[in-house]
Amino acid sequence: MKPMAHLGVGIGWRPEIADAVARLDGLDWVEVVAENICPGHLPEALQRLRERGTRIVPHGVSLGLGGADRPDPQKLAALGERAVALGAPLVTEHIAFVRASSPVLEAGHLLPVPRTRDALDVLCENVRIAQDALPVPLALENIAALFSWPGEEMTEGQFLTELVERTGVRLLIDVANLHTNRVNRGEDPAAVLDAIPLEALAYVHVAGGVERDGVWHDTHAHPVPPVVLDLLAELRSRVEPAGVLLERDDDFPPEAELAGELTAIREVVTAGRTAAEGSGARPDAGGPDTGRGPAPDAAAQAARAAAPESGAAPEPGSAPEPDSGPEPEGRGAGEAARTRVALGQAALLSALVAGTPVPEGFDRARIRVQVRALAAKRADVVAKVAPELPGILGGPDPYRKAFLAYAKGRPMTAGYRRDALDFAEHLLIQDLPADPAARRRLTAWWRERAGARPPRRIVRWARTLAGRAA
Repeated sequence: MKPMAHLGVGIGWRPEIADAVARLDGLDWVEVVAENICPGHLPEALQRLRERGTRIVPHGVSLGLGGADRPDPQKLAALGERAVALGAPLVTEHIAFVRASSPVLEAGHLLPVPRTRDALDVLCENVRIAQDALPVPLALENIAALFSWPGEEMTEGQFLTELVERTGVRLLIDVANLHTNRVNRGEDPAAVLDAIPLEALAYVHVAGGVERDGVWHDTHAHPVPPVVLDLLAELRSRVEPAGVLLERDDDFPPEAELAGELTAIREVVTAGRTAAEGSGARPDAGGPDTGRGPAPDAAAQAARAAAPESGAAPEPGSAPEPDSGPEPEGRGAGEAARTRVALGQAALLSALVAGTPVPEGFDRARIRVQVRALAAKRADVVAKVAPELPGILGGPDPYRKAFLAYAKGRPMTAGYRRDALDFAEHLLIQDLPADPAARRRLTAWWRERAGARPPRRIVRWARTLAGRAA
């Protein structure tokens, strides 16, 4: 595996903090949500950063490489186009599934894949398809999860290690997600860090969250807590990462607070380097930008973790190249494996967004928490992509009440913009909102974006009756 280019300390670029990001001292790089930018029409603030020489990495959220279906060629092409437009050294995505195709359902969120042989075979094949299609290297992020799958066959460390061995993909380790999974799934972050091949590390995410009723919510809307910085220090004691990035997606604090969080992150990374120098160890031992591989103890631990699964321990410091040849016989993703994964994911997603029974073996209380979280996120994102709707409906509270009522019986089958249009049409079919002026405004809003006339009254009645009959 080729050495990873040095990135330094960065922040997730969002339009709401674009001005603050431009003024941050010592900022080395930024990451952008790939789906939120158009290559031919980059935001001016982002374009100025690029002209200044700030490195920009696109971070995808919609590929769903852990899903049962093969990756969408159009989505892969779009991600690659953004990498080229930004001059990015790599692109990143998630080890997650986000949709089902039979029935067609969209989660609108990253959901965990089962750590089973079937799911790993499907993921590895999907990753290889993506690698072949993308113009730059790919790194995949471990996600935060509210629940576990029943019948899992591997630990997180074993799953990630074999993924790297079989595909040569890099890892984006989110230490906040390691903490989330410690609280929600009882997983030991240190055990994960001990097991995975850190020579494959691309960079690190750091973010904040909050605990409610024994569940950790990875909100990206709260300050980074000390426990997450402690996990960054744990990782830093094993390897010097090429890059560390602060994520913040909502409730953006004042510029000084953002700068303070970046300083705290930088101090952890620097303290790890100083400690390594004081002990006589190479400060960059195992750093992905050196090409030397991990420190001997980390390599040995990775080898021991991998040996029961692969039958042979890798050489310390070694990692497979992405184009290391075909999958071993019997380890590719056959159609039977894809079908089994598809059935399991569709059943779970249907329970989460369409109100069907929770599949056997899942923690029903945790699934209820996830159902509420998905609906709340859906409402929030629709309000962001269609900010006029809360105003038309009388404010955030009436909007949210109306949207959550709509979402209970209407699972998302496309993106958030389509969801906003469907929500507006759903209200108009019911002759809502009750205020005629508001209804006229909503009609005009819907017509402008849908490019069609709203349904006539007789059609609205027919649809309403059909919905009641169903």
